[in-house]
Amino acid sequence: MLESRCFDEISVGDTASLTRTLTRTDVKTFAVLSGDLNPTHVDDDFARKYGDGRLVAHSILSGALISSVLGNELPGPGTQYVSQDLRFLKVLHADDTVTASVTVREKRRETGTVLLDCQCVNQAGEVVAQGMAEVFAPTLKVVLPRHEVATISVQTHDKFAAFVRRVKPLRPVPAAVVHPCSDAAIQAVIEATAEGMIEPILVGPLAAMRAAAEQAHVSLAGLRLVDAANSHDAAQKAVALVHAGEAAILMKGSLHTDELLAAVVQRESGLRTERRLSHVFFMDVPTYHKPLMVTDAAINIAPTLAVKADICRNAIELAHALGIARPKVALLSAVENINEKIISTMEAASLCKMAERGQILGALLDGPLAMDNAISREAARIKGIDSQVAGDADILVVPDLVSGNILAKQLTFMANADAAGVVLGARIPVVLTSRADSVRARLTSCALAVLLVSASGSTTATGTSGG
Repeated sequence: MLESRCFDEISVGDTASLTRTLTRTDVKTFAVLSGDLNPTHVDDDFARKYGDGRLVAHSILSGALISSVLGNELPGPGTQYVSQDLRFLKVLHADDTVTASVTVREKRRETGTVLLDCQCVNQAGEVVAQGMAEVFAPTLKVVLPRHEVATISVQTHDKFAAFVRRVKPLRPVPAAVVHPCSDAAIQAVIEATAEGMIEPILVGPLAAMRAAAEQAHVSLAGLRLVDAANSHDAAQKAVALVHAGEAAILMKGSLHTDELLAAVVQRESGLRTERRLSHVFFMDVPTYHKPLMVTDAAINIAPTLAVKADICRNAIELAHALGIARPKVALLSAVENINEKIISTMEAASLCKMAERGQILGALLDGPLAMDNAISREAARIKGIDSQVAGDADILVVPDLVSGNILAKQLTFMANADAAGVVLGARIPVVLTSRADSVRARLTSCALAVLLVSASGSTTATGTSGG
């Protein structure tokens, strides 16, 4: 309950306080609400480079805590500020535990105001802020329940950053960029090159690539250019660069994905392996506790059991390259029980048995799992599912391309997820970027490919291989 204290109920020396731990979400929420987006408050990379690695909380947050004591406790509901004087004595950080307290110093009957000494102390006993507040005490006695207020969710995209950072110490990987003849495609190349991820070889019509660079207001000076008659010719020449050991990554420019992959899968001149090609969406979903892979939502329309096994193997290989030693693979269906009328449940059970028998290695598989069980421990608990994968999946293997595509786009457009993408199962990773991708997503797509090449121990055309 909230209870106000009117002027006559207040005595000099009365005190009240509250203690609160300032979370990272608190700091970022305050940044959004105040518009103060100083990177010291919101950017982890900035905090590591220029500070001690901790996000700095806005100093005025201590004033907000004092305001909470005044409005909720002393004098309580109905209090109105006249003035607040504060001096900030120590830096406040996210994850600090702060005790804000107020003590009545003086009552001014002629104005009906109360003066209070204010202080905020951190978990180390250090005074963070101190000063004085003058307020109008409530004129009416009020006792009422504490209102439930709307919850605030600050959605951040910080899961990709760690993988981009892991690439920085590595040597740039030679990448054949196929038909980069749009400003977005050229920009993606420039961004990845500036980050030290790739040494690009631009393959396409020279005039078109230079026009795209001019439109993007960037220079191609110092970059290797390979002339091609058209997008089809560019794809063929890029694949030839891989065979020649001059490129270890293929990167899609402004041609259609099918055209690029057609050159990759050609039996004689392509980059096929024993393993089926598949695509992985690597997603930063703000409402999920870690990065999430969705596969296959772009290449295999109606995969058979054997193809699904390769889809699993490809995604597991990516997870290993990203440092996930034993990824948790959720095999999705509409239900969590095996039903002979729902083929995806039968195939999920078979894939789990294959993993149990050593036909799929390096991961923990479980399925069939419905989507809610795969990502929510609570949903799995309610349904009585005892699983190490449920609620903690790293990889979601979808039944078919349609369901996977819908899922990935739902996460992107309804859950504000960022999605990077890479094609696996060829001799080298193939980076797929889109005009609609954010800079974060484009760089992360490149980072995935670079980490795959690094994990294979090669920066030439051997790349990833199946088996």
